[in-house]
Amino acid sequence: MAPWRAGVGIVVDDGFKKYALGSARAGVEGGFVPRADDPFYNGLSDELADKGYFTAAADDLITWARTGSLMWMTFGLACCAVEMMHAGNPRYDLERFGMAPRGSPRQSDVMIVAGTLTNKMAPALRKVYDQMPEPRYVISMGSCANGGGYYHYSYSVVRGCDRIVPVDIYVPGCPPTAEALVYGFLQLQKKIRREGSIER
Repeated sequence: MAPWRAGVGIVVDDGFKKYALGSARAGVEGGFVPRADDPFYNGLSDELADKGYFTAAADDLITWARTGSLMWMTFGLACCAVEMMHAGNPRYDLERFGMAPRGSPRQSDVMIVAGTLTNKMAPALRKVYDQMPEPRYVISMGSCANGGGYYHYSYSVVRGCDRIVPVDIYVPGCPPTAEALVYGFLQLQKKIRREGSIER
């Protein structure tokens, strides 16, 4: 059976019937029919049609809101911090994803550790991390923060900031590009959506 065609529109197939969106026939025979017969969307539309509203779990709503409003602070220790600054500038613009920089750990959700972490700086990193409110997340940026990098065998270097604070996302590179950091933030958003944030 050939699909029913209209002048301009999208052909939608729901099993045996085919409609062209925006056509009179689609309006007569039930309007928009999703291409994938997803029970979630069917249940949602039934609930919305019956009551005029739909309900959601509070933790899902909070998790969704949290992913769109991550406040990050810098813990720049070396050259990777320059790329971190690039990510906040208009060319890459982290704020378009709902992530804004904050100057205080008490106002931030995400700490970006960028650069070589020395033994002398490790207690300061832990102190700043402890000042952040729950739930808090850490992005380790660059080879030095991930595992010591070029200075791995030095007596004064911590071989990875994950020995001091729990790390959620590792961004590799020496130095990683601003695009890599933006991608790391997007992966953190996916992780928060997947795992939730209330039980953290």
